[in-house]
Amino acid sequence: MNKLNSTAHIVKQSGNFLLFSLLLLICSCGAPAVNNTNKEDTVAYYTKDDYPTVGKIDAHVHIWTADTTIVHVAREDNFRMLTIVVDEDPGIILQEQYAVQHQKQFPQYVSFATSFTVDDWDSPDWSKKTIDKIKTSVANGAIGVKIYKNIGMTLKDKQGHFVMIDNPRFDEMLDYLTKANIPVIGHLGEPKDCWLPLDQMLINSNRKYYMKHPEFHMYAHPSYPSYEQQIAARDHMLEKHPQLQFVGAHLGSLEWNTDTLAMHLDKLPNMAVDMAARISSLQFLASKDWQKVHDFFIRYQDRLIYGTDRSAEPTSKTPAEVAKFIHDAWLEDWVFFTTSDTLHSSSFEGPFTGLRLPKTVIDKIYRTNAEKWFKGLNRP
Repeated sequence: MNKLNSTAHIVKQSGNFLLFSLLLLICSCGAPAVNNTNKEDTVAYYTKDDYPTVGKIDAHVHIWTADTTIVHVAREDNFRMLTIVVDEDPGIILQEQYAVQHQKQFPQYVSFATSFTVDDWDSPDWSKKTIDKIKTSVANGAIGVKIYKNIGMTLKDKQGHFVMIDNPRFDEMLDYLTKANIPVIGHLGEPKDCWLPLDQMLINSNRKYYMKHPEFHMYAHPSYPSYEQQIAARDHMLEKHPQLQFVGAHLGSLEWNTDTLAMHLDKLPNMAVDMAARISSLQFLASKDWQKVHDFFIRYQDRLIYGTDRSAEPTSKTPAEVAKFIHDAWLEDWVFFTTSDTLHSSSFEGPFTGLRLPKTVIDKIYRTNAEKWFKGLNRP
């Protein structure tokens, strides 16, 4: 290459470089800036201060009194409630009378679910009478049906055999509930603590309950159905009735391990679970492995329903004392789910950290999941 051609080549190459540089400059100026913001900063969260302004549902309470204190607290704290009738004292009839009374007086704040008796289980027309009773309750405003733990734990047939929930005699009633789109709240089985000695139980509130109700402390009744049999019967019933709308009360009696609960939720797509009386178990698990519990809520956010098992019953406490107890319990749960505060519980020793769930998850577990599974819930 002669000197003239060499010089021209250099100029040409330089020009290409300058042109390329200029294009890069133009592109970089016109392109949006790269967002290096931490993803955490783009997620919206509630705070403790948001508690009174956010609409919430407690989908598992028991109002067994004419007193209206709990309803007034719910109104102040922006809660709706589902009060649930169960097959125990003070009896289904009286419980339902209170439920209907409160629903009619406070239709914006109270809905109710009925239950059914198994006292006449061996009667040949048990299924028909039970379905007729449920139809009457629905006509009076019931939006769901509770199956109580006496099935599988105390109920025996005339031959002396324990009756489990997958017994074929329940099928007619369950088929009716499925076809009528009436959701079922199933308290089947108990926490795993129930099968342990009192001094080995993980949760103090469980220990207190079984001291008061030894008839349900299965450790003291080794000939009764096992924990595993309770869960298997429940799952078998749901497999037989895959379209039944089912909410497993008390985390579906699987409160002891989120991996196990997740496995059952994966296996049973028609099941959601409420958290009633088992939030302390979630807190205990969070004290051991916060990330696992947090991730469980994120993954199963569409299947988890807030509930407390709080009850309003005849009491020697003043209305102000009752109101404070209910408000404080609701607020403590809100802090656990919405903040990352370091917290303590009377149910077990040691600290735990709040889950600080995103707003979208909080809205589901506190409101929209309950509205999805209990479509008849009254609205404010």
